[in-house]
Amino acid sequence: MKLQELKSSTGKTYLTIHYDEQNKWVYNDWIGYVTPENVKQGSLAVLEAIKQHSAGCGLNDNRHLVGRWDDSVEWIEDVWIPAAAEAGLQYYAHVANEDAFAAASSSNMLSRVQGRFEMRIFGDIDEAREWLTACQQK
Repeated sequence: MKLQELKSSTGKTYLTIHYDEQNKWVYNDWIGYVTPENVKQGSLAVLEAIKQHSAGCGLNDNRHLVGRWDDSVEWIEDVWIPAAAEAGLQYYAHVANEDAFAAASSSNMLSRVQGRFEMRIFGDIDEAREWLTACQQK
């Protein structure tokens, strides 16, 4: 079920958020280049979806993301990660495009989670889905 589509100031979609009712997780698809403000607004929308559905799992898809988002990692660490953990997020599968500059930003985020929830980075979306499914069966 599609929850939200966020557009940049130029009218281009940079994030779609879905709730996967069958698997009970929030799925985010980030697209193109994102500004620090896009990351902040999009991440807050993802947080609201996690809260709305009491989702313990998130599938964050960066395969269509082009640029780095390092400028946002500190905000993610200070604001989003604690809020997501408080909202009940337990498992976060992050799918990175290993050929894009965004992969380095993903690794930077992973180092900042610090056990507040379990996060893994994948290069393959099917592996990410399998991991989340296995986590739900714990």
